[in-house]
Amino acid sequence: MKLGTSSPLSHNTPEEWVEKQKSLGLEAINFHLTCNDDDKLIDEYVKCAKDAGLIMAEVGIWKNTLSLDEEERKKAVRYAIGQLELADRIGARCCVNILGARGPRWDGAFKENYTGDTYRMGVQTIREIIDAVNPKNTYFTIEPMPWMIPDGPDEYLRLLEAVDRDRFAVHMDVFNWMTSPRRYFFNEEFIDECFSKLGSQIKSCHLKDVKMEEDYTIFFRETYPGNGGVNIKHLIETALSYDADMTFIVEHLNTDEEYIRSVKYVRGLWQR
Repeated sequence: MKLGTSSPLSHNTPEEWVEKQKSLGLEAINFHLTCNDDDKLIDEYVKCAKDAGLIMAEVGIWKNTLSLDEEERKKAVRYAIGQLELADRIGARCCVNILGARGPRWDGAFKENYTGDTYRMGVQTIREIIDAVNPKNTYFTIEPMPWMIPDGPDEYLRLLEAVDRDRFAVHMDVFNWMTSPRRYFFNEEFIDECFSKLGSQIKSCHLKDVKMEEDYTIFFRETYPGNGGVNIKHLIETALSYDADMTFIVEHLNTDEEYIRSVKYVRGLWQR
């Protein structure tokens, strides 16, 4: 298991950054610098990470390449291309974004997210980004989301086929797909389904948890590992059966202390 966090954790130098990662027993990195940062600084961070044997798991984009504002959309696409170039340069396992939203919130839930026009635009945009870079050392991936395509493993398979690019692969956040009581209560079976269909193409995974609240009508809350109902140990063991070097990135916490606590929890699953 190659574990990392989405936070660089507080540090002042690349050397201190690596030292803190290693002191927690982390082996994977969510690269926090961007294509807009100084090349020399990027090289310093990459050298420190590689010298320490840390795996570059993910380079994030997190921009709406399907924005309703055409100038914002073009700007987001340019940034996505820059981030994919960065990921290829540093040899990250993947560069990840969401497909995009057709509304005022960049990652929001809108009916228009599911139209045929949106789907075709999403496919063409993914192709545009990949073709602009022609990556050799990384993959472009889309993170699953609860309210846009792809919102299930079959939809991801369809998207892979539609994009039809060798360097388009899968980022797995199974927690974002916990959108029904059936998936939640039978999450082990759903995890098995996701990996049986997509496992050979998954490049990195997010780690967190989901709790279904006892309230009407249905409400799922994202939470930290161990505070929800998802069998995280089963998820990790299943992923590792497809790729012994799979990276897992703990995300969406607020403080270094919360990340450290979650890392210890995940590692402790094998001591019980």
